[in-house]
Amino acid sequence: MKTVEKLTAEKLLKIKAVKLQPSNPFTWASGWKSPIYCDNRKLMSYPPIRNFLKVEFSRIILEKFPQVEAIAGVATGAIAPGAIVADALGLPFVYVRSAPKDHGLENLIEGDLKPRQKVVVIEDLVSTGQSSLKAVEAIRQSGSDVLGMVAVFTYGFPAAEANMKEARVDLIALTNYNAILDEALKIDYIAESDVKTLQDWRKNPETWGTTKKTTR
Repeated sequence: MKTVEKLTAEKLLKIKAVKLQPSNPFTWASGWKSPIYCDNRKLMSYPPIRNFLKVEFSRIILEKFPQVEAIAGVATGAIAPGAIVADALGLPFVYVRSAPKDHGLENLIEGDLKPRQKVVVIEDLVSTGQSSLKAVEAIRQSGSDVLGMVAVFTYGFPAAEANMKEARVDLIALTNYNAILDEALKIDYIAESDVKTLQDWRKNPETWGTTKKTTR
């Protein structure tokens, strides 16, 4: 029987939410050169996959964070999955902006989050974890408690693990970089000769491929 990690990796690759291009890397907004690009917003366009995420997120939350009282999605990629999970669990939903609005009420958290509510944060993907943890900090500053974070995908960078540990956040992801590579190799999306390049990138993503030709 396939694990959730492998099933999720299979689904991400099938709809090309994850693209692997070791010989023609992407350029991230951060400026990093990367042989992988992940766009989990595509998941919401496929009802069977959307339902899979809803079921698996809900299962994890009930098993790992049974005290949950509200769900928070990180804008913008996790707003939709967060909302469907909150609906499945019958819980209040809010989302956290990357920065406060520059007009109106200038909200950072959209919705009605009550003080001292126990919250699970939903993310679509985690790289260094910095943007995800800004949402955690906003929720904590509002007077609520973050029980943990559930994500579709994590690259598993050591920096992210260190950041989550320092912030005292328990991160659980449906799938990860190693599972993506294993599945991609299995379906001949990548060749065996690509694996070392892809593994080397994760070791030093900040400096990897700086002399390579890149595309956006």
